[in-house]
Amino acid sequence: MKILIIDEMHLSIVPMLEKKGHEVNYAPKITRSEILEIVDQYDGLIIRSKTPMDRELLEKANNLKFIGRAGAGLDQIDLEYLVERGVKLFHAAKGNRDAVAEHAVGMLLALCNNIKKSDSEVRKGIWDREGNRGHELMGKSVGILGYGNMGKSFARRLKGFDVDIYAYDKYKFDFGTNAVQEVIWEKVKAEAEILSIHVPLTQETRNFLTIEELESFANPIWLINTARGEVISFKTLNEALDRGILRGAVLDVLENEKFQRFTDEQKEEFEKLAQRENVLFSPHVAGWTFESYKKINRVMVKKITKAFK
Repeated sequence: MKILIIDEMHLSIVPMLEKKGHEVNYAPKITRSEILEIVDQYDGLIIRSKTPMDRELLEKANNLKFIGRAGAGLDQIDLEYLVERGVKLFHAAKGNRDAVAEHAVGMLLALCNNIKKSDSEVRKGIWDREGNRGHELMGKSVGILGYGNMGKSFARRLKGFDVDIYAYDKYKFDFGTNAVQEVIWEKVKAEAEILSIHVPLTQETRNFLTIEELESFANPIWLINTARGEVISFKTLNEALDRGILRGAVLDVLENEKFQRFTDEQKEEFEKLAQRENVLFSPHVAGWTFESYKKINRVMVKKITKAFK
């Protein structure tokens, strides 16, 4: 097949596909207008998230047999139209699930133990032991919202901390184990002291964590979001932190990740978040390790090969 790669990938993807007999055009700098001009020549597209796979583009792709998403999120792809056309869709969540899980645990530990604050103070000659007293994970109750590749991998990393894990997934059942309790959402809200989000962005999950939803938790919680920022707004985060509903937050993703495109309200609310010592940020890199960069290729090529034997 002829395959067009329109986003930057680890270069091992090209020889891996060519070894399977495919013709590959690696064009990470290609623009949307250029894609529209040539996409009808290709059987497959491999993408990240630069260019939305909307109906306008997909209608031009007359010969398209598959789209490979080098990552987990599918929110920029017209899924209904792919089904209508019979175009296969592959994503490579297994390639970066371990990276996301490790990142989430690492940032949670940093938050609960004041690592950023204490490091900054010591560098300034401040030796404040009491002001940097931390919290142990052992004995805490951890809620997991979404139990796909990422949620399951996060749960595995928590096993050594002797925590109680409560996982909820609206679309998965019978996944509970001795280490992970499969529960309804109300049970997560009743038990969780830590909540980690692992859901895709859909109409159901956009702004799912409203202030009213957070108010219904029985305990103040530490929040971890390595999924999609649009699940909770800056304004909701600030209000929940001000009121003590949230004890702190780990944010690898943001409601809007284009700083130059913030609305006036988003700019004001983000500036408030950025001043908080109990909020830790990273720039959507939880799944973006040197190792996952290669793993995603292996997962993707394996799926393509299996589907088109």
